[in-house]
Amino acid sequence: MTSNRQLFLQYLAQTSDFPLMLEVERAEGIYIHDPHGKAYVDLIAGVSVSNLGHKHPAVVRAVKEQADKHMHLMVYGEYVQAPQVRFAHALADLLPGSLNSVYFVNSGSEATEGAMKLAKRYTGRNEIISFQKAYHGSTQGALSIIGSEAYRNAFRPLIPGIRQLNFNEQSQFDQISENTACVVAEPIQAEAGVVLPGEGYLQRLRQRCNETGALLVFDEAQTGFGRTGSLFAFQQYGVIPDILLLAKSLGGGLPLGAFIASGEIMASLKNSPALGHITTFGGHPLSCAAGLAAFQVLLECRLTDEVPEKEQLVRSCFAGPGIREVRGKGLLLAVQLDSHEQVRKVISKALEEGLILDWFLFCDSALRLAPPLIITMEQLGEACSRLKGIIIEVSGRS
Repeated sequence: MTSNRQLFLQYLAQTSDFPLMLEVERAEGIYIHDPHGKAYVDLIAGVSVSNLGHKHPAVVRAVKEQADKHMHLMVYGEYVQAPQVRFAHALADLLPGSLNSVYFVNSGSEATEGAMKLAKRYTGRNEIISFQKAYHGSTQGALSIIGSEAYRNAFRPLIPGIRQLNFNEQSQFDQISENTACVVAEPIQAEAGVVLPGEGYLQRLRQRCNETGALLVFDEAQTGFGRTGSLFAFQQYGVIPDILLLAKSLGGGLPLGAFIASGEIMASLKNSPALGHITTFGGHPLSCAAGLAAFQVLLECRLTDEVPEKEQLVRSCFAGPGIREVRGKGLLLAVQLDSHEQVRKVISKALEEGLILDWFLFCDSALRLAPPLIITMEQLGEACSRLKGIIIEVSGRS
């Protein structure tokens, strides 16, 4: 009988020549289990997706209950569906008043695409500014604004009118002008290796957008829903965007994205033309039911409150030989090593010992640590201790 691993390589389109090839039988809590019964601690949460870990009972229950009622009914925006409207209401209740209109899509890439169209339509402008080493998705429009020429170049020509700045360089703000429809930024750059904004940087960016009439778009696909120690990262900096992008943990483990703006801004997609932005499966009832259930658990269990203490535990554990730096905020952290080769060896060795790790798209010399928020202090300390031993072994330092 042909194995699943053979079928994976033969029939599934591959994204690289070096897939991880971990075969999964089941997943629960912070653990992923292979068909042989080996348990792996998931220290990346599916790249900041599984904030509640895997198979959370509240999320599973919500999905089952919704499946018993109905699944897909009609293209997005035509029927009143309880999972969509209740989740949108719950989000708007905890966001600033100017972020009160939610457009659900299928993914972070689609949220980026929707925001780009919305900004152009609302402002009547066509220039979009983004940042080097930023990641916003892989579709054609999102690809046009990500901050890596290595990823963009093979797919040119891309969308025109894109200008890129260096993150944390205020001297470049004069390039934001009356021609700029929007500035798309991650409040904390994730794939750059978790780069925090400098003091006053986001505040000055907000000011420059106000001066020129450009919309400010924050992509919180990775930083949202408690990962950095507040419900959304922008709340820690006192800067409110005009458009907020959400994805990853938004769906509670199911595919879901959203772009959120004021009702006034969002209304520009309703006419001239009508149906100016549409999606068949955006806001799928199962995804919205799962997302709302996960959101309620996050709030009721106050998981965000525990994040700063867990961050300090990680930082204290990784002080010492073989580690250059620990960067980041909350449970979105980069453990900086000497080289990509060292990172690759650590990830390979860690997998053998039951720890799942990753690196960053634009910083391959650092390990990504973004475990489920439900991980206990004891579990986190034990995993970090094991990982520290692996790093020391690989680096040859003690």
